[in-house]
Amino acid sequence: MLGWDAFGVAGRELAEQVAASGFVPDVVMAIARGGLFIAGTLGYDLDVKNLHVVNVEFYTGVDERLDMPVMLPPVPAAVDLAGARVLIADDVADTGETLKLVRDFCRDHVAEARIAVVYEKPRSIVKCDYVWRTTDKWITFPWSALPPVARRE
Repeated sequence: MLGWDAFGVAGRELAEQVAASGFVPDVVMAIARGGLFIAGTLGYDLDVKNLHVVNVEFYTGVDERLDMPVMLPPVPAAVDLAGARVLIADDVADTGETLKLVRDFCRDHVAEARIAVVYEKPRSIVKCDYVWRTTDKWITFPWSALPPVARRE
């Protein structure tokens, strides 16, 4: 399990990787829900106030997923991204399918898109630009360690 303290270290070290590479994002795009936390951290650490959220449904449970990821509304407006340098942020590149969907969406609208993740798994079809750790194990994040307080039916 990744704890909150280690998550803080991960976020800072990812930001340092981005800064050291010379990439200066105009926008940090969070893949909800897991990417919201790292996107906020990267936004603060890289002094980027323009954060966007893209909602993608893929995982339905622990290691259970749909056949393919689906972008849910509201989809970011292409006009808001035109010509921008975008840093796509997510908690984990597992299969890479979600990241591929978002990267391909961005590719049609932005000047450049790069990807930062806390964890990348070797099986991911997308190789991320910035990775804190690589693992082939299931990761329990601090924000999803406990079950929901209320369940939606």
